[in-house]
Amino acid sequence: MRKKARAAWLSRLLQSSLRGGLRQAYARVQLNPKKYLRHARRAYGLPIKSWQDVHSLDESLLNRAAARIIRSSARAGALEGMGLGIGGFATLVPDMGILSAITIRMLQKLSLIYGFEYTTDDEIAALWVAAASAAGLDFTRDFVKRQAAERVLPRIADAVALKMGAEVAEKWLARAVPVLSAGFAATLNYHFVRAWGRRAQQHFLERRRHLHARRIPGPFLLSSTSPLTEMN
Repeated sequence: MRKKARAAWLSRLLQSSLRGGLRQAYARVQLNPKKYLRHARRAYGLPIKSWQDVHSLDESLLNRAAARIIRSSARAGALEGMGLGIGGFATLVPDMGILSAITIRMLQKLSLIYGFEYTTDDEIAALWVAAASAAGLDFTRDFVKRQAAERVLPRIADAVALKMGAEVAEKWLARAVPVLSAGFAATLNYHFVRAWGRRAQQHFLERRRHLHARRIPGPFLLSSTSPLTEMN
């Protein structure tokens, strides 16, 4: 009973921290698509002049780039967890804020890599739908488009925070022990970011395939390379 009560308390604390972190993270860690385009050309060897050119590339090239993005984001989450995990619960709130920023930035990179920018209100809404999808939530784009952005986006952020908090609350109980919890926090953050990255990647990949199927008449053959295979 005591363990359940403690888990429920921790879940509420995580949800509160994540809610604030997610709402602030998007504005604070906004990725510049033009600058990241130059980075993508250099780092991933993508032969593109604009993000729209991504749609003409083979799927396997994008999957490899996405795999590297997810790995680097997961490592960043692990390093952050190792540093702040030393403080146990005392550093829990700032930890969630930084983890939110790492996750949102990863989603922005994955969105661009698969050819989906986020400069208009509809595109920003689509990015938050991807975040919800990574959390296992179902906010369809049709629903989002019928709502005012200032109302629906906080709702999605709150729902994502609720799911994230419930997902990790019980595991984070190990952080009650300072110092010894640092390694656990690093491992948990790594697997958390990686899992969310893979789910988001699958969302963007399916969206890309759907878009191509609508644009190109007849059978449209894409690489059979699985995004999960690419990450192993």
